[in-house]
Amino acid sequence: MKVHVTDLKTGDRLLADTFNRHGVHILAKGTALHDAEIARLVQHSIDYVEVQQIEEVPSPSAPLNAFLFPEIKSTFDDAVLMFESLFHESMTTGKFDSELVEDIMQPLFNVLASQKDAVALLLLLNRDANYTYVHSMQVGMLSYYLALWLGYPHDQASAICQAGYLHDIGKSTVPGEILNKPGRLTNEEYEIIKTHTVNGYEIIRNSLGDTIAATAALQHHERGDGSGYPYGIKEDEMHPWSKIIAVADVYSAMTSNRVYQDKQELINVLKELYALSFGQLAPEPTHTFIRNMLPYFINKKVRLTNGEYGYIVMNHPTDFFRPLIRVSDRFIDLSLEQDLDIAEVFSDNET
Repeated sequence: MKVHVTDLKTGDRLLADTFNRHGVHILAKGTALHDAEIARLVQHSIDYVEVQQIEEVPSPSAPLNAFLFPEIKSTFDDAVLMFESLFHESMTTGKFDSELVEDIMQPLFNVLASQKDAVALLLLLNRDANYTYVHSMQVGMLSYYLALWLGYPHDQASAICQAGYLHDIGKSTVPGEILNKPGRLTNEEYEIIKTHTVNGYEIIRNSLGDTIAATAALQHHERGDGSGYPYGIKEDEMHPWSKIIAVADVYSAMTSNRVYQDKQELINVLKELYALSFGQLAPEPTHTFIRNMLPYFINKKVRLTNGEYGYIVMNHPTDFFRPLIRVSDRFIDLSLEQDLDIAEVFSDNET
């Protein structure tokens, strides 16, 4: 049966080899068609193919990661609440209970080690709650995955996760009216904000005796070109953990709602990270982060800027940040539709 590519359904099977208009072989006879194969046909401008159709089609809107609830959500909620306790303890005493950190981190390590979809977990944490606490949770999680992607063994990745989780503990020393100010900071207020890196170093060192995690807190706002703070050091002077946590910190901050800035769309921020890798963020961890995050956007539900909803089915081979979207009755190639963009990516539990 000859079917237009926009009418193909998951599970349809090709009855003949398929070639593009230049005679290049695209898909073999007998291939079962899923979103990736259908997307390939669309990209090669193939309009019709001979297929054997199936009667029943799995719903693309079915949750892809039902395992995330409720156990993982509960673990994340506990970690956010316990960071609040660490934050207030540091605010009043200048240090925190190291045993409490162990109680927080072990269940979190278990979750992260068992789950691979970093985007789904990030969306689960991307909520309108106290930015400082949720942001710390996100940075710890993203630092863990990035460390693994860079080749660190699990125990070191877990240590980097903990360092990321604690990277902003120095903000406990910043007055709340400055930390939560909705408007633009004055120069004097910004100088006070910048002290959280030095103060975080002291708090972590005094609480854990961990100079590497303390150094990561000290350096996570340093930049490769020397434009960061508190000391304006360059990339070759930064600890490797600091470079990892800096990438996670920037990504989490840009994709989160803050009192002075609305969150940005997850894939567009990857594009901004790429631009920052040429001078500010270290190239190796930044490019590794982007390369490993992109595949996890496949099958995620999105809302486009024209109000339509669809699913990401394929990353463009050259324009990585403008994927192919399957809407109900057609495909939209964002690399060609430059007037359209992704407005929002949804968690698997959202409808």
